[in-house]
Amino acid sequence: MSADDCDDWCRWDDADLLVELRVIPRAKATAIAGTRQGHLLLRLQAPPVDGKANAAIERWFADLFGVGRGAVTIEAGTHGRDKRLRIERPARMPAELIGLAGDRGT
Repeated sequence: MSADDCDDWCRWDDADLLVELRVIPRAKATAIAGTRQGHLLLRLQAPPVDGKANAAIERWFADLFGVGRGAVTIEAGTHGRDKRLRIERPARMPAELIGLAGDRGT
C-alpha cells in the first residue's frame, strides 16, 4: 500500500491510515457510496443513537481492512456525521476504495 492508494479523503500517518468519513445513517445496508468534498461517503444501516453507529463503523472498517476492531478508532467527530478514522497498520487496501482514488463523487 502506498500514498497513491489514497485521494483527498485519506492519507497515511506512518503505517496508519487516516480516513475522512461522512456517514449517512439509517440506510438499507452498510456500503461505500462514493466520495464528496474530501470525504468518503458511508451509508450506514445502524441508527445514530447510543453509540450504535460509531460501534458499527469501527466493526465494518475493521472487517474491510483486515484488522482487529481495536485497530480502528474514531479520532474526531464522534457526535457528528463527519468523522476522522485511524486504521492502525491496515492489512490491505480494499479494491473498492482504490477505485475511488480518482472519483470525485457527486
